[in-house]
Amino acid sequence: MQLLAAIKHLHLHLGQWVWILKIAPQKKRQKMQQHQLDCLGIRQPSFLALHTQLALCDYCIPDTGATDDGQYDDFETIDWLKDIGRHRRRRRELLRRARETWRGRLTVLVDGLSGWLCVGLIAIAAGLVAGIVDVGTAWMSDLREGICPGAFWLNREQCCWSANDTAMDAANEEAACQQWYPWPELIFDASATDPQNYALQYSLYVTWSLLFALLTATLVRSLAPYACGSGIPEIKTILSGFVIRGYLGWWTLLVKSLGIMLAVASGLSLGKEGPMVHMAACCGNIIARLFPKYNRNEAKKREVLSAAAAAGVSIAFGAPLGGVLFSLEEASYYFPLKTLWRSFFCSMVAASVLKLVNPFGNDHLVLFAVNYRSAWSALEVGPFVLLGILGGLFGAGFVKANVAAVASLTALAAFPNPYTRMGTARLVRLLFSRCGPEDVSELCDFGAVAVNGTATTGTGAAVVVAGDARLDAALWKLSIAYLFKIVATVFTFGIKVPSGLFIPSLAVGAIAGRIVGSLLEQLAAPNAAYFPFNRLCSAAAVAQGQPCVNSGLYAMVGAAAALGGVTRMTLSLVAIMLELTGGLEYSLPLMIAALTSKWVGDGLSGGGGIYEAHIRLNGYPFLASWERPAADAAAADVDDASALAGDVMRRPLRVLRQAEDTVDEINRLLAECQVNGFPVVLSADYHYLIGFVTRRDLVMAIEYYRKKDDSIVGQSVVYFADTPAAFADQPAAPNRRNSPKQLNLSRIVDLAPIAVTDQTPMFVVLEMFRKLGLRQTLVTRNGRLLGVITKKDALRYLENLS
Repeated sequence: MQLLAAIKHLHLHLGQWVWILKIAPQKKRQKMQQHQLDCLGIRQPSFLALHTQLALCDYCIPDTGATDDGQYDDFETIDWLKDIGRHRRRRRELLRRARETWRGRLTVLVDGLSGWLCVGLIAIAAGLVAGIVDVGTAWMSDLREGICPGAFWLNREQCCWSANDTAMDAANEEAACQQWYPWPELIFDASATDPQNYALQYSLYVTWSLLFALLTATLVRSLAPYACGSGIPEIKTILSGFVIRGYLGWWTLLVKSLGIMLAVASGLSLGKEGPMVHMAACCGNIIARLFPKYNRNEAKKREVLSAAAAAGVSIAFGAPLGGVLFSLEEASYYFPLKTLWRSFFCSMVAASVLKLVNPFGNDHLVLFAVNYRSAWSALEVGPFVLLGILGGLFGAGFVKANVAAVASLTALAAFPNPYTRMGTARLVRLLFSRCGPEDVSELCDFGAVAVNGTATTGTGAAVVVAGDARLDAALWKLSIAYLFKIVATVFTFGIKVPSGLFIPSLAVGAIAGRIVGSLLEQLAAPNAAYFPFNRLCSAAAVAQGQPCVNSGLYAMVGAAAALGGVTRMTLSLVAIMLELTGGLEYSLPLMIAALTSKWVGDGLSGGGGIYEAHIRLNGYPFLASWERPAADAAAADVDDASALAGDVMRRPLRVLRQAEDTVDEINRLLAECQVNGFPVVLSADYHYLIGFVTRRDLVMAIEYYRKKDDSIVGQSVVYFADTPAAFADQPAAPNRRNSPKQLNLSRIVDLAPIAVTDQTPMFVVLEMFRKLGLRQTLVTRNGRLLGVITKKDALRYLENLS
């Protein structure tokens, strides 16, 4: 028995030693590893939460109560290099775990699929929102003129589907459909064209318009001020790295969606296509919050927002490829190859969802499908260039006039003219249509025609001998509508309601193009047998009732020129127009018009379109790619001679001193200076640069350690880094007797900040800001700190040069 007791006692001791020598270190290592993973934002996840526990932080400071959204403050520029570095460290940690356990490999798989899942959900949400907005806008717009008594929830086109006598006649749309009742006819059982009822229809039209406009303005003002405008200037600024809290939130999405339906229905000269980019970005931001990989990393979130912007254009115009090119050319600031693939996928899924919703009721995605059978002639390049010049002039004048005057617009001047009364999208569709024998519109009523000198008659003929009175009246109405649309769009874009610019610009250009095309047809009529008009007019085409000059094509080219002049888009504009109309064989005329309008606009109003003008007007920190300083300007000029000196060198540069500042001194510095970060130098007398620390990290670290350790007091000396060996011969900080415990914050200091010398050319510094996405760069000379150039300083420098 004693032997058994001794063996049991020996076994117990051996088990304890085995636990101490083997199991305890393993438990300790596991605990330390788990603590490290907790600090890095990674925990051992369950299968359902694998993709929700994968966020990493830069340094191991436990939670201090700050939310994930508090990584950057409002109206602050993100640190692209820091966020990309965080993502790479996070990725390395995931790959390390994947080599160890099967859960790690599953985590890597789920993490890789989470990006595609995120953009897919964004596309579905954006497509559904776009379908609701399209249906609601069409119904509210037609509600101003009448209603469908049998089914009040249907708009005019849906109400008239069962009619067999519908026709595209802008001047007589009411008489073309028996199921649709204008308000006078519904109330008094009398035709709206009767003189006694015209005033009633006029007043109801204006009343509905004012009601919709006041309602949308009230919603924006009281619930979501960020829902005003198109949103594209702010989206460009956010994608460049600027933080605007609440701009892509739930309330903004809700008010923007409802407000744009009311604003378009009110008859204001605006469109819903631009705001759809904002609404899609709101969907992207909301859904990205479900994925910590994007929610806790602002740089990665902007990749998702770039895909959402592409989906916005895709659902706005039914142009998936145009949406991707728009995000690449116009919206995005950082667009890696992976973002291109995901933008393509997001744009494709969004267009597919919109096709399933079928808001137009015809299973088509394109708004203005064309079916031109005639080829364009090389002799028409001149008129196409002329339309490009007109578009550039309109764009340059629009940018300057819009920035100078922003006001509201009523519907009083729009009602008498049918081409200003109808919806803008409907007007563009009418102008894009080609004249043929079956057309009854006054735009296609050319009266007598001539073939080889012999006069004939026909409704849709193209070679005009004597202009018909209906055509002359239509051209006069279009001329008045052209001037009205220009003035109305200038005053409307920028008011505090949701408003887009794409469709109004297309309408202005389409009117100009239709007028030019119609005039060219009339000019070619009496000279059909002479050069160069004999190259445009063929006897066979005229005998079949086909026009010599396709005025619809001129409307399409003019629309592209006007939109290009306003936005200065080129490649994405041509792609959008090709997908918008389906006229792939007319890519060259569209390219000619887009480039010409851009050159004319840049020459008259400088680089950048209306969105860049509104960015400058609002003071957003956006560095445009076309802004270039003088090649011989140096970084020292920012500190010595230019306006940037007032922000850096004209007042003492506030720095943190290694091993000299106390906690109370740092708190006073934080209270006095509201900058986003501070350089760390060796001492007050030796401004040798050691590193850089951000304001947020400094505040969080001091608060945490003072709560954690009671021995950290106001007189505790703060160390930011170990003294470099190169400065070992410099005087050390005085040794204070009975001093409180020191605080070491070396883990929050960036020991490799981006710095340039004072002789670095400014164009190099600006390229660093653009290419690296910097928030600031330090200016040094022989290792000594001279000053700091922030992104806003660089913008002020460019503004002073201009």
